[in-house]
Amino acid sequence: MNSDIITLAHGSGGKMMQELIAQELLPLCDEELGRGLEDAAELQVPGERLIFTTDSFTVQPLEFPGGDIGKLCICGTVNDLAMRGARPLYISLSLIIEEGLEFNLLRRVLASIGNAARETGAAIVTGDTKVVQRGKADGLFINTTGIGEPLQQRSPGATRALVGDKVLLNGPLGEHGIAVLVAREDLQLQSELESDCAALAGLVEAMLQVGGEAVHVLRDPTRGGLAAALNEIATASQVGIETEESYLPRNPAVTGACEILGLEPLEVANEGKLVAMVAPEVAEKVLAAMKEHPLGRQSAIIGEVVEGDRVTMKTALGTSRIIDMPSGELLPRIC
Repeated sequence: MNSDIITLAHGSGGKMMQELIAQELLPLCDEELGRGLEDAAELQVPGERLIFTTDSFTVQPLEFPGGDIGKLCICGTVNDLAMRGARPLYISLSLIIEEGLEFNLLRRVLASIGNAARETGAAIVTGDTKVVQRGKADGLFINTTGIGEPLQQRSPGATRALVGDKVLLNGPLGEHGIAVLVAREDLQLQSELESDCAALAGLVEAMLQVGGEAVHVLRDPTRGGLAAALNEIATASQVGIETEESYLPRNPAVTGACEILGLEPLEVANEGKLVAMVAPEVAEKVLAAMKEHPLGRQSAIIGEVVEGDRVTMKTALGTSRIIDMPSGELLPRIC
């Protein structure tokens, strides 16, 4: 650890967060089930398998273009289950409410939670509510737990990427992080940006229907963006990953905002995107299925898994650059 105190960088999704998890948290986890650095665990219970996840949401502001903390908490939980190839079944909901929060705001958030849960088919089955003193919770924090049903015998996982796999992405990067930042700082941009916040379970189910267990890895690039996700997969599977800049789907408004703000789009958070490592013989079929789904219209094959241990990108100039794990504070409080 590089610091004697916790900083915002320890929650950014980059190097310092990885160090915190590896050095302080992983020793607490079950050696067999809890040390795979997955966002959801696969559990064996009598008679069946379940996928289990938990998450906390501290986004600021609580409402932003394209969503709010309520929609975000359901979509984020469902997506963690979906990345292990699971259909969402049950969600728990715990609220930490700050004294002084407006009831109308709380009601809007709860309505978003209900709408998002109904759309995904997940049932909210239990929860908890706490109220803390003014100034102690920044309005509202939400914690969730999700339980899902695996759609196939072998679940996708971060350790399953194989040399030759194609790397697929379902759309433009950075829309969530930039939308939240613009709303938080009240920035005036020419183009209106909305978060990509969405539940990806339906898209994943369509991918698995045609790709099955040849869909080796699924990961949603949230904190730390695509750069962090690809590095995590490369490390877990002990492979290299080569991508090509010209293949990346783009949102011009995000690209322009990142240029103005000095941000790297590959490191900006997403809440409705996934990256997949898929066996080459089914990659085109999976891509076609993605493009037929509303959340995958702009899907593309952006690279390939190779031998080695680096994540690289071929630039528009024909050169190659290393895509390292993000470092520093990045964009705090975006999920």
